Amino acid sequence: MAEDIQYKTPYCDWETRGYWEGAGRGELVLQRCTACDVVQHRPRAVCATCLGDTIEHFVASGLGTVHTFTITHQNGVPGFSNAVPYVFAYVDLDEGPRLLTNVVGCPPEGVTIGMPVKVDFVATDEGLGVPRFVPR
Repeated sequence: MAEDIQYKTPYCDWETRGYWEGAGRGELVLQRCTACDVVQHRPRAVCATCLGDTIEHFVASGLGTVHTFTITHQNGVPGFSNAVPYVFAYVDLDEGPRLLTNVVGCPPEGVTIGMPVKVDFVATDEGLGVPRFVPR
């Protein structure tokens, strides 16, 4: 039987720290541009749409649907090699952005495109965390 993925502590800088610290608290923290109201992910200092610098952080619902996925059967990276097979997926968040993540909490062959999911978190060192998704 496969083990859980053993996530390393994510690298974070001044742009991404709020995202990773939010995950450590069990919150999916996204960014919204107050100039054009676009929600974005990957965290950054400016809006990727209008290049405005009035970015605010907010706690997202954590709900989404599987956009596409693959079942990984081979991975030599420590922390992942004992977890195969596992699901690597893009999840469309209800707020708009698409997040690259894992889907857990069901057999890999049970994951489908369009499947409703909700966020779940794995705590790492230094008060940070990694978001992943489970069926809802």
